[in-house]
Amino acid sequence: RRKLIHNKLMELQGNIRVMARARPILAVEQQAGADADVTSFPSPEDILITRDDSTKSRFEFDRAFQQNSTQTEVFEAVQPLVTSFLDGYNVCIFAYGQTGSGKTYTMEGPPEDRGVNMRALQEIFNVQAERTSDVEYKFKISMMEIYNEQVRDLLETDADRERPGEPRRLDIRQTAKGNVVPGLTAMEVDDMGSIESLMARGAQNRAVGGHNMNERSSRSHSIVRLLVLGKNLHTGEEMRAKLHLIDLAGSERVSKTDATGDRLKEAQNINRSLSALGDVIAALASRNKGHVPFRNSKLTFLLQDSLGGNSKVMMFVNISPAVYNVSETLCSLNFAARCRAVELGGASRNVSSGAGGAEAKEVKARGAGASARRSASKR
Repeated sequence: RRKLIHNKLMELQGNIRVMARARPILAVEQQAGADADVTSFPSPEDILITRDDSTKSRFEFDRAFQQNSTQTEVFEAVQPLVTSFLDGYNVCIFAYGQTGSGKTYTMEGPPEDRGVNMRALQEIFNVQAERTSDVEYKFKISMMEIYNEQVRDLLETDADRERPGEPRRLDIRQTAKGNVVPGLTAMEVDDMGSIESLMARGAQNRAVGGHNMNERSSRSHSIVRLLVLGKNLHTGEEMRAKLHLIDLAGSERVSKTDATGDRLKEAQNINRSLSALGDVIAALASRNKGHVPFRNSKLTFLLQDSLGGNSKVMMFVNISPAVYNVSETLCSLNFAARCRAVELGGASRNVSSGAGGAEAKEVKARGAGASARRSASKR
């Protein structure tokens, strides 16, 4: 009962919801002779890291998924946020952790067992079909990556580029409607077929590379953005919202990855941007709310809309269970615990009356209770 009350309070305060997920032991950990499992799960919300007999660290999150967790189980925790998005709330879901910890598996997944991204998009179209007699929806999708502090459009083709084969360099601009990326491709989509072909194009364009910890490591932060415009066919009420699905590149220790050349430069940029994210979280968690350094990296500047308030945010912290990575695992879990303590403020629905093009207004809390009840009923 205590946890139920605490979780309800955190939702009202707009805290970042945090899900921890441990992946299975990898061959590289077995080969290093350091594959002892340091994780245990005292409850569905708790994870215990045992470094040695005298050093144990316990963390409490909204959910803690064990090594044998399925993609279906993980998505059940995400599902209520999908409904919130279609109700007019901005939503941001991101995965954080060291390189090779399972972030891309959680967010994208293999073709035969899709992750959060595809399952969320499929659920959006499922809910749209259920509401077809009440609400008309229109969707636009964009895909981008932040690679070496440059914003790249993952859906662009050679026809969009000044020089074939050379990606355009885009920038992030702050506007009255939030932070935008001028020139970013935004494609209208109305079914999963169109989504899947565009996601495949974006995945093919994403920067990846291999090192000792991960033979196909993401070398950039990948962002899928879905925009929705909805109109209630009975009342004329209009809503618009943004959904961000983000697979962050992993933090790296060069001593383990043996990165050199381009891989080393990429690792340095990845680590700097994740450090900037840490600075933003620290500033947001501070009781003396002062300057928040969103502009210190392209990643944090892009996330300003989500972390600056008026958005429902969920974080996956992906970890290795092996003693080989226990230092990185503890760093990730400590960061996730700090994220969970951040109070962003209650999110608002982005709606307008729809009558004569009236000014958009935000309607607080109405629907937050319903969303919370749906979430609680699924537990």
